[in-house]
Amino acid sequence: MGSTRLPRKILREFYKGRTLLETVIDNLKKVEGTKIIVATSVNPNNDELVSFLQERDIAVYRGSENDVLSRFIGAAEENEVDGIVRICSDNPFLDWHGVASLVEKAHSSDADYIGYRINNTPSIKTHFGFWGEYVTLNALKHVAETTADQQAHEHVTIHVYTHPENYKCEWIECPEYLQGRDDIRLTVDNAEDFDNARTVYAALEETNPDFGLEDVMKYLDSNVELLESMKKMITNNKK
Repeated sequence: MGSTRLPRKILREFYKGRTLLETVIDNLKKVEGTKIIVATSVNPNNDELVSFLQERDIAVYRGSENDVLSRFIGAAEENEVDGIVRICSDNPFLDWHGVASLVEKAHSSDADYIGYRINNTPSIKTHFGFWGEYVTLNALKHVAETTADQQAHEHVTIHVYTHPENYKCEWIECPEYLQGRDDIRLTVDNAEDFDNARTVYAALEETNPDFGLEDVMKYLDSNVELLESMKKMITNNKK
């Protein structure tokens, strides 16, 4: 809720009365057996968010504002979860099929971390906003116990996937039709991102409620002004 670039962004109305957060959660509910936990902080500015979630019977955990790693560990322990699919709450175009694939792969793997990769880069470090990542609770606990590095505690999984010598990491390559693309930004960080995402979502939802990533790409390729706006945002917000 305390986003400096777009305050209260996840509770802003995104599409037909639904907030940005509800859009993400409704998408996740399409994954069979999903247990959704919103991990937020103890900062009082999140009181409104907690009330919003409790009114809708959505599980919520409150932890450290700055030590997000400890927040994830606490959320997992409180809910007796040993494998976590981390989803960013500001990604309304999250591919739920990709989440289902992460879960399926995790069930048959002993990996500490499973992520999507595009253009030889972990998708979590890109601006697409399409994919999640899987990590085990044990891996996160090990990071917490072995490093005090601020980045590791703020970005949750970065220490795991950048230290493959210590953790077993597996990768899923993103769809071939997206490889090589670096001009799509549908994660929401600021007002222009929000407006772009809402425009794309409304156009696709009204013609095909079951739209997928390929539909998103085709729509953007036919709307050059949106791509130009996204390119500008990507240049100004390098990860």
